[in-house]
Amino acid sequence: MASSTLQWLSLVGIIWLQVINGTNSNFPAYSSQLKQLLSISQIQLNNLAFASDAGKLFGWFSGLAAIYLPLWLVLTIGSFLGLIGYGVQYLFITNQISSLSYWHVFLLTFLAGNSICWINTVCYVVAIRNFLSDRQVAVGLTTSYQGLSAKIYTNIVDVVSSHNKAKTFLFLNSFVPVVVSFIVAPLVREIKVKNPKHSSVGFALMFVITIATGIYAVMSSLQIFTNKISSLGVLTGILVSLFLPLLLPISVKIKELFESWHKKRERLRIYHFTMEENTTYEERIENEVKEGEDSCEFQEVGVMEEIGVKLMLRRINFWLYFFVYFFGATIGLVFLNNLGQIAESRGCSATSSLVSLSSSFGFFGRLIPSLMDYFYR
Repeated sequence: MASSTLQWLSLVGIIWLQVINGTNSNFPAYSSQLKQLLSISQIQLNNLAFASDAGKLFGWFSGLAAIYLPLWLVLTIGSFLGLIGYGVQYLFITNQISSLSYWHVFLLTFLAGNSICWINTVCYVVAIRNFLSDRQVAVGLTTSYQGLSAKIYTNIVDVVSSHNKAKTFLFLNSFVPVVVSFIVAPLVREIKVKNPKHSSVGFALMFVITIATGIYAVMSSLQIFTNKISSLGVLTGILVSLFLPLLLPISVKIKELFESWHKKRERLRIYHFTMEENTTYEERIENEVKEGEDSCEFQEVGVMEEIGVKLMLRRINFWLYFFVYFFGATIGLVFLNNLGQIAESRGCSATSSLVSLSSSFGFFGRLIPSLMDYFYR
């Protein structure tokens, strides 16, 4: 049976995947340069933004794949779809491929948008299976980190190359998810913990780290802050904040080592007991373990529910979610996809700061429902 350390490490792995998975959210930061390099109209540029979002219409393919394929393979497929979608565009922009039409770029953008769904599916499945009794909180907390994707990619571009934004963004969008997926793949798997302890305390600590990360993300996106600290300093700070969740599995591991050492000392002390006292002690321990197992099993069975597609389509909750997302979130996506063009039309040159700021507030917008569910469930 795996330890709780691996369980929390899987949560950290999901967070890192979500952080680099929102590749379509940085589109407004380089859309103007892409429009010039491709020599396309504003309508054609809007169609490319639509293609990235439309790629998610076929996200159910990743759900089917997660049923029949290992999760590491689903993760690999998703990262390589992004590598193809963004990588071929990068080769075209850098004049290493000269035979791409506009519709080729459209289909590649569609493919890149679909790649996000594959990585998301792995994150959701692992979060639900590893934190069955706290699955809503785990999914909500980790998904909020996808809101930071645009900020992190923008900060990296500001440090690496702030002039050739389109090329740098496409390069990062294609290779960063692949690299992170290979690093995290051993962690992102189902961890069966027999009797998870102190999950509420662990999530409380995670919320503290997450809120602190969000506050730093917002503050570092303001020009008042960026005028005093270099781009490298801002990037270093946000990367350090992404490693802070590791404190939780480290503390759990230290606690497990301490408990193991304490049990060894207890066994040495018990060794000097009489047989009758020893038997009584062992019976009491066994009864406590059985009671813990029974309560754990009851808890897991009570929150587990598997439904098929037909039953899902008959649920009013599904249709409420569908129409709220269809008529609500899409409006925000249209605004964010055209944020770069809106900023230029208003004579604002700080497009990167606007994208970072909107990304940071999007992070909090995703986090608030998870906080409400944690405190009021």
